[in-house]
Amino acid sequence: MACAVHTLKALPKPAGVSVNGVIIPRDAIAREVQNHPALKPIEAWQSAARALAIRELLLQQARLVGIVPAPARDSAGRCETEEEALIRGLLEQEVLTPQPDEETCLRYYAKNRRLFRSQSICEAAHILFAARKEDDEGYERARRDAAAALAELKLNPDRFGDLARIYSACPSAAHAGNLGQITVGQTTPEFEGALAALTPGSINQDPVETRYGVHIIHLGRKVEGREIPFELVADRIADYLSESVRRRAIAQYIARLVSDAEVTGVALEGADAHRVN
Repeated sequence: MACAVHTLKALPKPAGVSVNGVIIPRDAIAREVQNHPALKPIEAWQSAARALAIRELLLQQARLVGIVPAPARDSAGRCETEEEALIRGLLEQEVLTPQPDEETCLRYYAKNRRLFRSQSICEAAHILFAARKEDDEGYERARRDAAAALAELKLNPDRFGDLARIYSACPSAAHAGNLGQITVGQTTPEFEGALAALTPGSINQDPVETRYGVHIIHLGRKVEGREIPFELVADRIADYLSESVRRRAIAQYIARLVSDAEVTGVALEGADAHRVN
């Protein structure tokens, strides 16, 4: 993706942006551009202009309804600016969102049980015969070497560690091929699929090919993932649902403000509410 940091000279000169007669300075938009990655400079510019226009609209509304800024500090000691405090105060006062009750959280939990499982953990080892896919001759040699080692292991499975130390091109060779504990997503899809098909104590019947070369895999132990009880994730579910409702409510609130505002130079219909602060 192209870098979103564009110099002022590199940017096009679109129409001026204003909100209810208040002009958004072009240099302010240029500074904001770096926060809006895009393939084209004009797209980054428009996204930055929308963000600043929405911010200005919210600031105007905050002052209109008499919000008194009270800058807060976060856990790291960083303090809000007065404008950030105004926007936060406005949304806290004007956008009221109900907290999800236990029944709502239970329904979400029941519909999304797959999300609430601990990952399976495998203790595995491998012997890697390194080769690159584009190196036909080298990869074929790796296949032959892996097949020969696998034939040896079928006769003497206890030699896995010895063969790993001798032949494996992975740093794990120093530890008899031991990869430690592995969870989903930590290896290639081919390796992960072959590992999932093994039972504890077994070695794959056929060499496994990946972009790194050819592997022989041994599964030592597997701890199956378990469903996490509702009680342990209830607060997390409530926070997620509450934030989802809050974002929708803020988007609707901004849409109402936009419909009553006079905005020039940028279209705010469908603008992302999460960019306001």
